[in-house]
Amino acid sequence: MKVLFAVSECVPFIKSGGLADVAGSLPKELKKLGADVRVILPKYGMIPEKYRSEMKKMKEYTVQVGWRSQFCGIETLEYEGVTFYFVDNEYYFKRDSLYGHYDDGERFSFFNRAVLDFIAEVEFYPDVIHCHDWHTGMIPFLLRTEYYKKPGYGLIRSVFTIHNLQFQGIFPREILGNLLHIDSRYFNEEQLEFFGNANFMKAALISADHITTVSPTYKDEIQTAYYGEKLDGILRKRREDLSGILNGIDHDLYDPKTYAGLAISFSPESYELRVENKLEIQRFFGLPESSEIPVAAMITRLTKQKGLDLVTGVFHEIMATGIQLVVLGTGDPEFEQFFRDMSEKYPEQCKAYIGFDENLAHQIYAGADIFLMPSQFEPCGLSQMIAMRYGAVPVVRETGGLNDTVQPYNEFNDEGNGFTFKNFNAHDMLFTIEKAISLFHQEERWERLARNAMETDYSWAQSAKQYNELYSDLISRSESHVF
Repeated sequence: MKVLFAVSECVPFIKSGGLADVAGSLPKELKKLGADVRVILPKYGMIPEKYRSEMKKMKEYTVQVGWRSQFCGIETLEYEGVTFYFVDNEYYFKRDSLYGHYDDGERFSFFNRAVLDFIAEVEFYPDVIHCHDWHTGMIPFLLRTEYYKKPGYGLIRSVFTIHNLQFQGIFPREILGNLLHIDSRYFNEEQLEFFGNANFMKAALISADHITTVSPTYKDEIQTAYYGEKLDGILRKRREDLSGILNGIDHDLYDPKTYAGLAISFSPESYELRVENKLEIQRFFGLPESSEIPVAAMITRLTKQKGLDLVTGVFHEIMATGIQLVVLGTGDPEFEQFFRDMSEKYPEQCKAYIGFDENLAHQIYAGADIFLMPSQFEPCGLSQMIAMRYGAVPVVRETGGLNDTVQPYNEFNDEGNGFTFKNFNAHDMLFTIEKAISLFHQEERWERLARNAMETDYSWAQSAKQYNELYSDLISRSESHVF
């Protein structure tokens, strides 16, 4: 079985969010199951030189973008047993950020065409092309309307994964004809038209052979008007071709027994050593050092989606519990400034690192007692799974992947791996934090809960099996999805 992952970012080369973690981890697990999985992504100027220097030039060709023929180079390297291809065009990808440019529609129109042309240029005809998020949304559409006529393309099946439905790639309608050469007859409400604009995400949802989301709960949520971002009608229509497959985490990367950057290594069997990581975090942030004070952490984008409104709404009440809170992340200026201000107001309880440091993140996961993640919506979430791997007990809202991964603690039988609340309400969150703090002071019960969290298996193995079965099912079909 041959599978081509088309993706806009991928660990370890370039990352802005969880999408990159999936693209870096899932192919490795699929390889273990015998699939020939390869990954194609843009060659960004921001990719570290240590990887760029290892890339080998493989192919050059031109890609038609509107009336222009644009240069496209393909470079390749092998990393951890997986072959990666990089689409090279400095005009489009040598930028100081991945997204948010005035010409993103043109940049990713080029990338979508480049990926499809790549298949014939290097003669790697996959059984399945697996596309991720809006940046690759036109690939399934162009495959079904144009490329299927070309030799070798007719039997290629397409899978499209929604990582976050909120970001859809919405651009003026002119992009379809001017950049992608898509006939105007497709610009209608049933196909590419979206409130007068073109929508890359919608293009994939109507044309891919199968659609997946990154958690079972999110699959159900996005078929409702509240979570569906105005695409819920299409998703309900395609519900027979829609699956929710939970993301995993790389257990080799996130392993408190082997990660070299921690103050001390530990495991569920040596849980008592973990306190040294907590004391290290308190020292790093200049907080009073005490194993008796519960430390909560947030490692997150500082945005409303992540529930920051709830935290700011009852922040003083949270501080009144006596807890210490450390925050790592960047995001909306209002939230960045809020945590700066609170760090000054509560210097012995609140500290914020506005920015990101990978090693510091690992140390915080390994040292915090409680991991707070009160998201308004969360397609999957990786942070709660990483936190549990490191023994930080999650407090989350029951949405998306948070609902699928955190089982609420049962005080009668000591089962569960965290604490949850249902309503997007600040005082419900506060009450749940207080419940967690209360249990924290019951040392033996807290240790059992933390060990439960650490021993929960959220590796990629099970998810990879589900994807492998999905690919096999699609390949066995005699016909592709017709939209």
